[in-house]
Amino acid sequence: MDAPKDRVLVVDDESNQRTALATMIAGWGYETASAANGAEALDRLREFEASAIVTDLMMPGMDGSELLRRLKDQGQSPPAIVLTAFGNLETAIALVHDLGAFWFLEKPLQPGALRLLLSRAVAQSRLADYNEALERRLSEQGVLGNLVGGSEVMQRIFSLIRQVAPTRATVLITGESGTGKELAARAIHDLSPRRTAPFVAINCAALTETLIESELFGHEKGSFTGAVERRRGCFELADGGTLLLDEIGEMPAPTQAKLLRVLEERKVRRLGAAREVEVDVRLLAATNRDLLAEVKQNRFREDLFFRLNVFEVSLPPLRDRREDIPALCEVMIRDMNIRHQCRVSGVDPQAMALLQNQEWQGNARELRNVVERAVILAGEGLVQPCHFFGLHTAARPPVVSGDEVRLSVGATIDEAERALIEATLRHTGNNRTRAATILGISQKTLFNKLREYGAPGGTE
Repeated sequence: MDAPKDRVLVVDDESNQRTALATMIAGWGYETASAANGAEALDRLREFEASAIVTDLMMPGMDGSELLRRLKDQGQSPPAIVLTAFGNLETAIALVHDLGAFWFLEKPLQPGALRLLLSRAVAQSRLADYNEALERRLSEQGVLGNLVGGSEVMQRIFSLIRQVAPTRATVLITGESGTGKELAARAIHDLSPRRTAPFVAINCAALTETLIESELFGHEKGSFTGAVERRRGCFELADGGTLLLDEIGEMPAPTQAKLLRVLEERKVRRLGAAREVEVDVRLLAATNRDLLAEVKQNRFREDLFFRLNVFEVSLPPLRDRREDIPALCEVMIRDMNIRHQCRVSGVDPQAMALLQNQEWQGNARELRNVVERAVILAGEGLVQPCHFFGLHTAARPPVVSGDEVRLSVGATIDEAERALIEATLRHTGNNRTRAATILGISQKTLFNKLREYGAPGGTE
Protein backbone atom coordinates (compact mmCIF):
# COMPACT_ATOMS: atom_id res chain seq x y z
CA MET A 1 0.00 0.00 0.00
CA ASP A 2 1.38 3.42 -1.00
CA ALA A 3 2.21 5.89 1.75
CA PRO A 4 -0.16 8.91 1.90
CA LYS A 5 1.08 12.01 0.10
CA ASP A 6 2.25 15.08 2.01
CA ARG A 7 -0.30 17.89 1.74
CA VAL A 8 0.33 21.51 0.74
CA LEU A 9 -2.15 24.38 0.99
CA VAL A 10 -1.69 27.13 -1.63
CA VAL A 11 -3.05 30.59 -0.72
CA ASP A 12 -3.23 33.35 -3.36
CA ASP A 13 -5.94 35.85 -4.31
CA GLU A 14 -5.15 35.68 -8.06
CA SER A 15 -6.95 32.68 -9.53
CA ASN A 16 -4.52 32.02 -12.40
CA GLN A 17 -1.43 32.15 -10.20
CA ARG A 18 -3.11 30.03 -7.52
CA THR A 19 -4.04 27.33 -10.03
CA ALA A 20 -0.63 27.35 -11.74
CA LEU A 21 1.20 27.14 -8.40
CA ALA A 22 -1.02 24.30 -7.11
CA THR A 23 -0.56 22.39 -10.38
CA MET A 24 3.24 22.77 -10.24
CA ILE A 25 3.40 21.60 -6.61
CA ALA A 26 1.09 18.65 -7.36
CA GLY A 27 3.52 17.69 -10.14
CA TRP A 28 6.21 17.32 -7.47
CA GLY A 29 4.16 14.59 -5.78
CA TYR A 30 2.19 16.57 -3.20
CA GLU A 31 -1.54 16.58 -2.60
CA THR A 32 -2.73 20.19 -2.86
CA ALA A 33 -5.66 22.39 -1.89
CA SER A 34 -6.24 26.09 -2.56
CA ALA A 35 -7.61 29.18 -0.81
CA ALA A 36 -8.14 32.74 -2.09
CA ASN A 37 -7.18 34.54 1.16
CA GLY A 38 -6.21 34.04 4.79
CA ALA A 39 -9.75 33.60 6.10
CA GLU A 40 -10.53 30.92 3.52
CA ALA A 41 -7.20 29.24 4.32
CA LEU A 42 -8.13 28.97 8.01
CA ASP A 43 -11.43 27.34 7.01
CA ARG A 44 -9.69 24.88 4.69
CA LEU A 45 -7.17 23.90 7.38
CA ARG A 46 -10.00 22.61 9.59
CA GLU A 47 -10.52 19.77 7.11
CA PHE A 48 -7.30 19.71 5.08
CA GLU A 49 -4.41 18.70 7.36
CA ALA A 50 -1.59 20.44 5.51
CA SER A 51 2.07 19.51 6.01
CA ALA A 52 3.08 22.97 4.69
CA ILE A 53 1.55 26.22 3.43
CA VAL A 54 2.62 28.35 0.47
CA THR A 55 0.97 31.77 0.75
CA ASP A 56 1.06 35.12 -0.98
CA LEU A 57 1.75 38.09 1.30
CA MET A 58 -0.41 40.85 -0.19
CA MET A 59 -4.08 39.79 -0.42
CA PRO A 60 -7.41 41.57 0.12
CA GLY A 61 -9.25 40.77 3.31
CA MET A 62 -6.97 38.68 5.52
CA ASP A 63 -3.44 38.95 4.08
CA GLY A 64 -0.49 36.61 4.56
CA SER A 65 0.80 38.40 7.67
CA GLU A 66 -2.54 38.16 9.46
CA LEU A 67 -2.85 34.51 8.45
CA LEU A 68 0.54 33.76 10.03
CA ARG A 69 -0.43 35.72 13.13
CA ARG A 70 -3.66 33.72 13.52
CA LEU A 71 -1.83 30.42 13.01
CA LYS A 72 0.79 31.39 15.59
CA ASP A 73 -1.92 32.26 18.13
CA GLN A 74 -3.52 28.85 17.57
CA GLY A 75 -0.30 27.08 18.50
CA GLN A 76 0.86 24.15 16.39
CA SER A 77 0.58 25.07 12.69
CA PRO A 78 2.14 23.88 9.41
CA PRO A 79 5.39 25.61 8.33
CA ALA A 80 4.58 28.44 5.91
CA ILE A 81 6.57 29.72 2.93
CA VAL A 82 5.62 33.33 2.08
CA LEU A 83 5.74 34.73 -1.47
CA THR A 84 5.79 38.47 -2.23
CA ALA A 85 6.78 40.92 -4.95
CA PHE A 86 7.74 43.52 -2.33
CA GLY A 87 10.68 41.91 -0.63
CA ASN A 88 13.20 43.55 1.69
CA LEU A 89 15.25 42.53 4.71
CA GLU A 90 12.90 44.18 7.21
CA THR A 91 9.90 42.29 5.81
CA ALA A 92 11.83 39.01 5.85
CA ILE A 93 12.83 39.45 9.50
CA ALA A 94 9.26 40.33 10.50
CA LEU A 95 7.83 37.28 8.72
CA VAL A 96 10.37 34.71 9.88
CA HIS A 97 11.22 35.98 13.37
CA ASP A 98 8.05 37.71 14.55
CA LEU A 99 5.35 35.70 12.75
CA GLY A 100 7.06 32.32 12.60
CA ALA A 101 7.16 31.83 8.83
CA PHE A 102 9.36 28.97 7.66
CA TRP A 103 10.95 31.11 4.91
CA PHE A 104 10.44 34.04 2.55
CA LEU A 105 10.69 34.05 -1.27
CA GLU A 106 10.59 37.01 -3.61
CA LYS A 107 8.66 37.07 -6.87
CA PRO A 108 9.19 36.28 -9.71
CA LEU A 109 9.25 32.79 -8.23
CA GLN A 110 12.14 30.41 -8.87
CA PRO A 111 10.58 26.89 -8.94
CA GLY A 112 13.82 25.17 -7.91
CA ALA A 113 14.12 27.30 -4.78
CA LEU A 114 10.48 26.72 -3.86
CA ARG A 115 10.76 22.96 -4.39
CA LEU A 116 13.83 22.76 -2.12
CA LEU A 117 12.22 24.90 0.60
CA LEU A 118 8.99 22.93 0.38
CA SER A 119 10.80 19.62 0.90
CA ARG A 120 12.54 21.05 3.98
CA ALA A 121 9.29 22.50 5.35
CA VAL A 122 7.52 19.15 4.95
CA ALA A 123 10.44 17.38 6.62
CA GLN A 124 10.15 19.76 9.57
CA SER A 125 6.42 19.07 9.76
CA ARG A 126 7.05 15.31 9.81
CA LEU A 127 9.63 15.76 12.60
CA ALA A 128 7.15 17.82 14.64
CA ASP A 129 4.50 15.10 14.21
CA TYR A 130 7.01 12.42 15.21
CA ASN A 131 8.09 14.36 18.31
CA GLU A 132 4.46 14.90 19.32
CA ALA A 133 3.72 11.18 18.94
CA LEU A 134 6.88 10.31 20.89
CA GLU A 135 5.96 12.68 23.71
CA ARG A 136 2.51 11.12 23.85
CA ARG A 137 3.92 7.58 24.04
CA LEU A 138 6.38 8.57 26.74
CA SER A 139 3.66 10.30 28.77
CA GLU A 140 1.56 7.14 28.61
CA GLN A 141 4.59 5.34 30.08
CA GLY A 142 4.80 7.89 32.90
CA VAL A 143 7.28 10.44 31.51
CA LEU A 144 6.63 13.96 30.23
CA GLY A 145 9.78 16.04 29.92
CA ASN A 146 11.38 15.71 33.35
CA LEU A 147 8.07 14.95 35.05
CA VAL A 148 7.64 11.30 36.09
CA GLY A 149 4.40 9.59 37.05
CA GLY A 150 2.25 6.76 35.73
CA SER A 151 -0.49 7.28 38.32
CA GLU A 152 -3.96 8.28 37.21
CA VAL A 153 -3.65 11.74 38.72
CA MET A 154 -0.34 12.41 36.91
CA GLN A 155 -1.75 11.15 33.62
CA ARG A 156 -4.47 13.79 33.98
CA ILE A 157 -1.79 16.42 34.61
CA PHE A 158 0.14 15.28 31.50
CA SER A 159 -3.05 15.55 29.46
CA LEU A 160 -3.65 19.12 30.68
CA ILE A 161 -0.07 20.11 29.87
CA ARG A 162 -0.31 18.67 26.35
CA GLN A 163 -3.56 20.58 25.79
CA VAL A 164 -2.40 23.99 26.99
CA ALA A 165 1.22 23.89 25.79
CA PRO A 166 0.58 24.74 22.10
CA THR A 167 -1.52 27.79 23.01
CA ARG A 168 -0.51 31.28 24.14
CA ALA A 169 -2.59 31.03 27.35
CA THR A 170 -1.16 32.16 30.66
CA VAL A 171 -0.89 29.17 33.02
CA LEU A 172 -1.01 29.20 36.82
CA ILE A 173 0.83 26.17 38.26
CA THR A 174 -0.08 25.41 41.86
CA GLY A 175 1.10 22.83 44.36
CA GLU A 176 3.09 22.32 47.54
CA SER A 177 6.82 23.00 47.61
CA GLY A 178 8.77 20.23 45.92
CA THR A 179 5.96 18.92 43.70
CA GLY A 180 7.74 19.89 40.47
CA LYS A 181 6.14 23.18 39.45
CA GLU A 182 9.19 24.37 37.51
CA LEU A 183 9.43 20.99 35.75
CA ALA A 184 5.79 21.39 34.68
CA ALA A 185 6.57 24.89 33.39
CA ARG A 186 9.51 23.59 31.37
CA ALA A 187 7.34 20.83 29.91
CA ILE A 188 4.79 23.42 28.79
CA HIS A 189 7.56 25.46 27.15
CA ASP A 190 9.17 22.45 25.49
CA LEU A 191 5.86 21.31 23.99
CA SER A 192 4.99 24.79 22.71
CA PRO A 193 5.82 26.54 19.42
CA ARG A 194 8.24 28.66 21.51
CA ARG A 195 10.44 25.69 22.36
CA THR A 196 13.44 27.06 20.41
CA ALA A 197 13.20 30.47 22.13
CA PRO A 198 14.42 31.26 25.67
CA PHE A 199 12.89 29.84 28.85
CA VAL A 200 13.58 32.26 31.71
CA ALA A 201 12.65 31.58 35.36
CA ILE A 202 12.74 34.02 38.27
CA ASN A 203 11.99 33.31 41.94
CA CYS A 204 9.89 36.19 43.26
CA ALA A 205 10.52 35.16 46.89
CA ALA A 206 14.28 35.53 46.61
CA LEU A 207 14.40 39.26 45.75
CA THR A 208 13.58 42.54 47.43
CA GLU A 209 11.03 44.93 45.90
CA THR A 210 13.69 47.07 44.18
CA LEU A 211 15.67 44.12 42.91
CA ILE A 212 12.65 42.20 41.59
CA GLU A 213 11.56 45.18 39.47
CA SER A 214 15.08 45.51 38.10
CA GLU A 215 15.19 41.76 37.36
CA LEU A 216 11.79 41.77 35.67
CA PHE A 217 11.87 45.02 33.74
CA GLY A 218 15.58 45.91 33.55
CA HIS A 219 17.20 49.25 34.33
CA GLU A 220 19.21 52.06 32.81
CA LYS A 221 22.65 53.08 34.00
CA GLY A 222 22.40 55.29 37.09
CA SER A 223 18.69 54.60 37.68
CA PHE A 224 19.47 53.61 41.29
CA THR A 225 22.49 53.13 43.55
CA GLY A 226 24.58 50.31 42.15
CA ALA A 227 23.15 50.49 38.61
CA VAL A 228 26.52 50.94 36.93
CA GLU A 229 25.35 49.81 33.49
CA ARG A 230 22.22 49.28 31.42
CA ARG A 231 20.63 45.87 31.96
CA ARG A 232 17.79 44.07 30.21
CA GLY A 233 15.15 42.47 32.42
CA CYS A 234 13.65 39.00 32.28
CA PHE A 235 10.80 40.10 30.01
CA GLU A 236 13.27 41.27 27.38
CA LEU A 237 15.50 38.23 27.85
CA ALA A 238 12.49 35.94 27.33
CA ASP A 239 11.22 37.82 24.24
CA GLY A 240 9.71 35.29 21.84
CA GLY A 241 9.85 32.61 24.55
CA THR A 242 8.48 31.80 28.00
CA LEU A 243 8.86 33.53 31.38
CA LEU A 244 8.16 31.64 34.62
CA LEU A 245 7.39 33.74 37.70
CA ASP A 246 7.98 31.24 40.50
CA GLU A 247 6.48 31.85 43.96
CA ILE A 248 4.42 34.72 42.53
CA GLY A 249 2.42 34.88 45.76
CA GLU A 250 5.48 36.52 47.33
CA MET A 251 5.56 39.40 44.83
CA PRO A 252 5.28 42.86 46.45
CA ALA A 253 2.03 44.76 45.80
CA PRO A 254 3.62 47.65 43.81
CA THR A 255 5.32 45.15 41.51
CA GLN A 256 2.01 43.32 41.04
CA ALA A 257 0.48 46.52 39.64
CA LYS A 258 3.37 47.02 37.20
CA LEU A 259 3.22 43.37 36.14
CA LEU A 260 -0.50 43.67 35.38
CA ARG A 261 0.19 46.64 33.11
CA VAL A 262 2.89 44.74 31.24
CA LEU A 263 0.56 41.78 30.69
CA GLU A 264 -2.18 44.03 29.33
CA GLU A 265 0.00 46.22 27.08
CA ARG A 266 2.83 43.78 26.26
CA LYS A 267 5.34 46.57 26.83
CA VAL A 268 7.99 47.06 29.52
CA ARG A 269 9.81 50.17 30.69
CA ARG A 270 13.23 49.73 32.23
CA LEU A 271 13.79 51.54 35.53
CA GLY A 272 14.99 55.03 34.63
CA ALA A 273 14.11 54.67 30.93
CA ALA A 274 12.17 57.25 28.91
CA ARG A 275 10.47 54.84 26.51
CA GLU A 276 8.82 51.45 26.55
CA VAL A 277 9.93 48.29 24.73
CA GLU A 278 7.48 45.85 23.14
CA VAL A 279 7.84 42.21 24.23
CA ASP A 280 6.30 38.94 23.07
CA VAL A 281 6.38 36.65 26.11
CA ARG A 282 4.25 33.68 27.16
CA LEU A 283 3.83 33.98 30.95
CA LEU A 284 3.68 31.06 33.39
CA ALA A 285 3.26 31.61 37.14
CA ALA A 286 3.78 29.17 40.00
CA THR A 287 2.87 29.29 43.66
CA ASN A 288 2.48 27.09 46.74
CA ARG A 289 -0.03 29.53 48.20
CA ASP A 290 -3.81 29.69 47.84
CA LEU A 291 -3.92 32.87 45.78
CA LEU A 292 -7.69 33.21 46.06
CA ALA A 293 -7.34 33.24 49.85
CA GLU A 294 -4.54 35.80 49.45
CA VAL A 295 -6.91 37.96 47.38
CA LYS A 296 -9.56 37.81 50.13
CA GLN A 297 -6.90 38.88 52.66
CA ASN A 298 -5.93 41.81 50.37
CA ARG A 299 -2.42 40.42 49.99
CA PHE A 300 -2.72 39.76 46.24
CA ARG A 301 -4.41 41.83 43.55
CA GLU A 302 -7.70 40.35 42.39
CA ASP A 303 -7.33 41.67 38.84
CA LEU A 304 -3.84 40.14 38.55
CA PHE A 305 -5.11 36.82 39.94
CA PHE A 306 -7.78 36.55 37.25
CA ARG A 307 -5.28 37.64 34.60
CA LEU A 308 -2.91 34.83 35.67
CA ASN A 309 -5.51 32.14 36.32
CA VAL A 310 -6.51 31.61 32.70
CA PHE A 311 -5.59 27.92 32.91
CA GLU A 312 -4.62 26.18 36.15
CA VAL A 313 -2.45 23.09 36.51
CA SER A 314 -2.54 21.81 40.10
CA LEU A 315 0.23 19.35 40.98
CA PRO A 316 -0.62 16.70 43.60
CA PRO A 317 1.57 16.05 46.67
CA LEU A 318 3.69 12.90 46.59
CA ARG A 319 1.66 11.29 49.39
CA ASP A 320 -1.34 11.27 47.02
CA ARG A 321 0.55 9.36 44.32
CA ARG A 322 2.72 6.90 46.24
CA GLU A 323 2.56 4.44 43.32
CA ASP A 324 4.86 6.80 41.39
CA ILE A 325 7.67 6.50 43.95
CA PRO A 326 9.36 3.43 42.32
CA ALA A 327 9.53 5.19 38.94
CA LEU A 328 10.79 8.39 40.55
CA CYS A 329 13.48 6.45 42.41
CA GLU A 330 14.60 4.75 39.21
CA VAL A 331 15.12 8.09 37.48
CA MET A 332 16.82 9.61 40.53
CA ILE A 333 19.18 6.65 41.01
CA ARG A 334 20.22 6.80 37.36
CA ASP A 335 21.10 10.48 37.84
CA MET A 336 22.86 9.90 41.18
CA ASN A 337 24.97 7.05 39.78
CA ILE A 338 26.36 9.43 37.16
CA ARG A 339 26.82 12.31 39.57
CA HIS A 340 28.52 10.33 42.33
CA GLN A 341 30.16 7.53 40.29
CA CYS A 342 28.09 4.86 42.05
CA ARG A 343 26.75 1.53 40.76
CA VAL A 344 23.43 1.23 42.56
CA SER A 345 21.07 -1.07 40.67
CA GLY A 346 17.80 -0.33 42.47
CA VAL A 347 15.91 -0.35 45.78
CA ASP A 348 15.31 -3.43 47.92
CA PRO A 349 11.55 -4.24 48.22
CA GLN A 350 11.53 -3.64 51.98
CA ALA A 351 13.33 -0.34 51.49
CA MET A 352 10.83 0.63 48.79
CA ALA A 353 7.93 -0.20 51.11
CA LEU A 354 9.54 2.07 53.70
CA LEU A 355 9.72 4.90 51.14
CA GLN A 356 6.12 4.41 50.08
CA ASN A 357 4.93 4.67 53.69
CA GLN A 358 6.38 8.14 54.29
CA GLU A 359 4.30 11.32 54.36
CA TRP A 360 6.87 13.29 52.31
CA GLN A 361 6.01 16.79 53.47
CA GLY A 362 8.78 18.03 51.17
CA ASN A 363 7.40 15.94 48.28
CA ALA A 364 9.68 14.85 45.41
CA ARG A 365 12.42 17.26 46.52
CA GLU A 366 12.59 15.57 49.93
CA LEU A 367 12.51 12.12 48.29
CA ARG A 368 15.41 13.13 46.05
CA ASN A 369 17.52 14.16 49.05
CA VAL A 370 16.80 10.87 50.83
CA VAL A 371 17.57 8.79 47.73
CA GLU A 372 20.79 10.71 47.04
CA ARG A 373 22.07 10.07 50.57
CA ALA A 374 21.11 6.39 50.31
CA VAL A 375 22.83 5.95 46.94
CA ILE A 376 26.04 7.44 48.34
CA LEU A 377 25.88 5.16 51.41
CA ALA A 378 25.11 2.04 49.36
CA GLY A 379 27.68 2.70 46.64
CA GLU A 380 26.57 -0.33 44.62
CA GLY A 381 23.92 -3.05 44.52
CA LEU A 382 20.50 -2.49 46.06
CA VAL A 383 19.62 0.30 48.47
CA GLN A 384 18.63 -1.32 51.79
CA PRO A 385 16.44 0.01 54.64
CA CYS A 386 19.60 0.64 56.68
CA HIS A 387 20.74 3.20 54.10
CA PHE A 388 17.79 5.41 55.02
CA PHE A 389 19.44 6.53 58.25
CA GLY A 390 17.21 8.94 60.16
CA LEU A 391 14.17 8.32 57.97
CA HIS A 392 10.98 8.39 59.98
CA THR A 393 9.11 5.10 59.81
CA ALA A 394 5.60 6.50 59.82
CA ALA A 395 3.65 3.40 58.84
CA ARG A 396 0.07 3.03 57.80
CA PRO A 397 -2.06 1.10 60.34
CA PRO A 398 -2.57 -2.64 59.81
CA VAL A 399 -5.38 -3.45 57.39
CA VAL A 400 -7.75 -6.37 58.12
CA SER A 401 -9.52 -7.87 55.11
CA GLY A 402 -11.59 -10.99 55.75
CA ASP A 403 -9.27 -13.52 57.40
CA GLU A 404 -6.11 -11.63 56.36
CA VAL A 405 -4.07 -9.02 58.23
CA ARG A 406 -1.83 -6.81 56.05
CA LEU A 407 1.03 -4.97 57.73
CA SER A 408 3.12 -2.11 56.40
CA VAL A 409 6.85 -1.75 57.02
CA GLY A 410 7.21 0.40 60.12
CA ALA A 411 4.21 -1.01 61.98
CA THR A 412 4.99 -1.72 65.66
CA ILE A 413 4.83 -5.16 67.32
CA ASP A 414 1.95 -3.96 69.51
CA GLU A 415 -0.05 -2.82 66.46
CA ALA A 416 0.57 -6.10 64.65
CA GLU A 417 -0.29 -8.18 67.74
CA ARG A 418 -3.56 -6.37 68.40
CA ALA A 419 -4.65 -6.62 64.76
CA LEU A 420 -3.93 -10.38 64.75
CA ILE A 421 -5.79 -11.03 68.03
CA GLU A 422 -8.85 -9.05 66.96
CA ALA A 423 -8.95 -10.76 63.57
CA THR A 424 -8.69 -14.21 65.21
CA LEU A 425 -11.51 -13.45 67.63
CA ARG A 426 -13.73 -12.38 64.73
CA HIS A 427 -12.81 -15.61 62.91
CA THR A 428 -13.84 -17.73 65.94
CA GLY A 429 -17.05 -15.84 66.58
CA ASN A 430 -15.44 -14.21 69.64
CA ASN A 431 -14.65 -17.60 71.25
CA ARG A 432 -11.61 -16.89 73.46
CA THR A 433 -10.72 -20.58 74.03
CA ARG A 434 -10.52 -21.33 70.30
CA ALA A 435 -8.78 -18.00 69.63
CA ALA A 436 -6.11 -18.67 72.28
CA THR A 437 -5.50 -22.16 70.84
CA ILE A 438 -5.09 -20.79 67.31
CA LEU A 439 -2.78 -18.01 68.54
CA GLY A 440 -0.72 -20.43 70.65
CA ILE A 441 -1.14 -18.49 73.89
CA SER A 442 -2.95 -19.15 77.20
CA GLN A 443 -6.48 -17.90 77.85
CA LYS A 444 -5.11 -15.76 80.69
CA THR A 445 -2.62 -14.06 78.32
CA LEU A 446 -5.41 -13.45 75.82
CA PHE A 447 -7.66 -12.03 78.56
CA ASN A 448 -4.90 -9.67 79.74
CA LYS A 449 -4.31 -8.48 76.15
CA LEU A 450 -8.01 -7.83 75.66
CA ARG A 451 -8.10 -5.86 78.92
CA GLU A 452 -5.16 -3.73 77.64
CA TYR A 453 -7.10 -2.96 74.47
CA GLY A 454 -10.29 -2.21 76.40
CA ALA A 455 -12.09 -4.91 74.41
CA PRO A 456 -15.32 -6.56 75.73
CA GLY A 457 -15.03 -10.10 77.04
CA GLY A 458 -15.76 -13.06 74.77
CA THR A 459 -17.20 -16.51 75.31
CA GLU A 460 -15.22 -19.39 76.73
